Amino acid sequence: MFENIKFANPFSNLPSTFYTKQSWSSFDQPFLLHFNHDLAKSLGIDDDPEELMQIFNGSKIFEKASPLAMVYGGHQFGNWVNQLGDGRGILFGQIDSPEGLVDLHIKGAGKTPYSRFGDGRAVIRSSVREHLCGEAMFGLGIPSSRSLMLFGSNEPVMREDTERGAMIVRTAKTHIRFGHFEYFHHNKITDGVKTLLDHVIDCYYPDTKQDSDKYLLFFDATMKKTAHMVSAWQSVGFNHGVMNTDNMSILGETFDYGPYAFMETYDPNYICNHTDSHGRYSFSNQPSIAEWNCYALASALIDLFSETELRDILSKFNDYFYDSLIEKYRKKLGFKSAQDSDYDLLLGLFEIMETEKLDYTNTFRELSKMISSSDNFKLSEKFSIWLASYKDRLSKDENSIEDSRILMDKNNPKYILRNYLAQSAIEDAELGKAEKIDELTKVLSNPYVDLGKSMDKYCQPAPKEQQNQQLSCSS
Repeated sequence: MFENIKFANPFSNLPSTFYTKQSWSSFDQPFLLHFNHDLAKSLGIDDDPEELMQIFNGSKIFEKASPLAMVYGGHQFGNWVNQLGDGRGILFGQIDSPEGLVDLHIKGAGKTPYSRFGDGRAVIRSSVREHLCGEAMFGLGIPSSRSLMLFGSNEPVMREDTERGAMIVRTAKTHIRFGHFEYFHHNKITDGVKTLLDHVIDCYYPDTKQDSDKYLLFFDATMKKTAHMVSAWQSVGFNHGVMNTDNMSILGETFDYGPYAFMETYDPNYICNHTDSHGRYSFSNQPSIAEWNCYALASALIDLFSETELRDILSKFNDYFYDSLIEKYRKKLGFKSAQDSDYDLLLGLFEIMETEKLDYTNTFRELSKMISSSDNFKLSEKFSIWLASYKDRLSKDENSIEDSRILMDKNNPKYILRNYLAQSAIEDAELGKAEKIDELTKVLSNPYVDLGKSMDKYCQPAPKEQQNQQLSCSS
């Protein structure tokens, strides 16, 4: 029973400068769109989904909850914003699960002191997109927030048009962001940064509590996890779209999904966010922005360390990122060993993919078939020449061809969350139908496994006019 789940709620024990304790706004007649049974099982939750929806909707009292809205700041598109915070979300509580401390966060919960001019609501469209991407990332092995459940309503919510309100119950190891530390530093709130550091170490790095360098170890770990997260994004062609410092988890989990996209035709300069007029958060810029965000976090910690100490750690970002990225691409190409020529070989493939407008995901996935026989593929002369060089490199590797094929299929997904597929699921959900969400969730949870011809519709590129589209922040 949910009542027997152990709630810890350590964030609610911090000083009141960290949050505003409050309840949230219920929907009159919520309806369930999706319940994540696999996630619930892993968290030790086995209640009836309808009953849980009443709890998370707020129409049924639950005494163990400790609802609050977090306050934080952040750099948005490079510009400092002094106070942001949970403008449409509530931290329902934190549970001590079999997988460790997990936040239960309700998004779309109504107004908070940090809503500014917003209504505090989410809509079905954005909630379905967030749920599907969390599951897609989890399936790909990329750290991410996930949704326990998703429910809609008939409540009208104004965005570009009138839409229907929804709530998503989001799980993550933490919702503490780079912007939390920035908020306390820039607002000169005495001891706020140190108090938060102690809290983070108690909850997430308890083994370092007695270490004299525990704060520096935290910063190093945060930067490393961030670098590894973004290298994983790049390897699967994922564009987050809004890498503001208030959207960056201190544990390297992907979250705050807005105008994200999995790139279809390969374009390193792809911008998925139509409000990003200068391309700050373009696909190719994500690594440098991640590093920039780590510098912003370092600035918030400057009162506790010397500039030299912080710069010594910051200097390791590129090594963390590129070592991780190159290892991922070696696996995608089926290499067990490393050779100096691998980088140039990869660049050659990218150049072909860009000039010939090839599908990023499908090209990598099909390589494992091409190394045995390329007869079934219509390749340009340039691609054929590259493929010959690639096969020659494979012949010198420690892996056999069959071992390489197995390695490649484990690291090149067959299925990704293409925006046109998400849109189709959204359109059904807005009519109260959830079958497409359920099936797409099932496919995305096994992206590396060939699920048969009946599921090939999920690996087809979008129609040309729908490829690499831009989306709004309300997405």
